[in-house]
Amino acid sequence: MAREPKKTEPAPPGTLEEEVRALRQEMTLLRQHRMFLLYQSVPRVLLFRFASGMAVGLGTVIGATVLLSLIIWALSQIEFIPIIGEWSVRIADEIQTLTQSPE
Repeated sequence: MAREPKKTEPAPPGTLEEEVRALRQEMTLLRQHRMFLLYQSVPRVLLFRFASGMAVGLGTVIGATVLLSLIIWALSQIEFIPIIGEWSVRIADEIQTLTQSPE
């Protein structure tokens, strides 16, 4: 004997209309969201991407500068280690001579 599919009871009248109305309201709110408004215009998208790329680039440069200065400072503090100390002193001296402005 094959099983018959389970029949569901029909929804009460008006329920589907209420759900469609609620769905329309949600879609209206979603379309008013900032990201939807931003992505409706190609120039806005390009400007947004350009600004985010500039921010990432600036953050990368600042982060690399801070990290490099900390590494150089740490290298200058380990002069007393025999091999690494001499190497770090040479690196620090070279950086100082390159960064000094000609007077």
